[in-house]
Amino acid sequence: MQIINQYFPNLTDLQKEQFAKLGDLYKNWNQKINVISRKDVDMLYERHILHSLAIAKIIKFRNKTSILDVGTGGGFPGIPLAILFPRAKFHLIDSIGKKIKVVNAVIQELELKNIRAEQKHSSELKGRFDFIVSRAVTAFPKFVELMQRKIKYKSFNSMQNGILYLKGGDLEEELKDYQKQITLSPISNFFEEEFFETKFVVYYPMS
Repeated sequence: MQIINQYFPNLTDLQKEQFAKLGDLYKNWNQKINVISRKDVDMLYERHILHSLAIAKIIKFRNKTSILDVGTGGGFPGIPLAILFPRAKFHLIDSIGKKIKVVNAVIQELELKNIRAEQKHSSELKGRFDFIVSRAVTAFPKFVELMQRKIKYKSFNSMQNGILYLKGGDLEEELKDYQKQITLSPISNFFEEEFFETKFVVYYPMS
């Protein structure tokens, strides 16, 4: 929890309590259903929770903002963001049922009222959202192709509706066709840990 408090010092008591519970919840569930790599479980707060919260350094979601988390896996980045923005609305999807089972158990344990999670492929999803978030589920061009029709046209946040994608590594080739549209934010600008040196938030606004 110390690392979360360091970068987000203005949490409410409830938010601190919810973040604090995540460690034991994921350790316990991961022994039954492997949703986080075993080597990463001990680094949960840095590599999963704080990594997810890098998006919150880019934008503060306003009340009633609708956010879709595609390929959420164990609930990242959706669950940490939902704790931080309790008045925004989150919809988490993953095609693997056992992962959604864990996500729903965590949601229930934390009594989060602003999330729904379901086993579903993105192609099956109806409706549109203000923002779509994800942690590198596929190559960025393919993700844009799949998701750009699921973004609402009308924006009411400080940033235009669009995609916020957590991605690492050398992105020059992958993003070459999007240079004029995207904003690439190095997470190392926000968090000093070595893990984030090659990690980015890619923002693609609705065009």
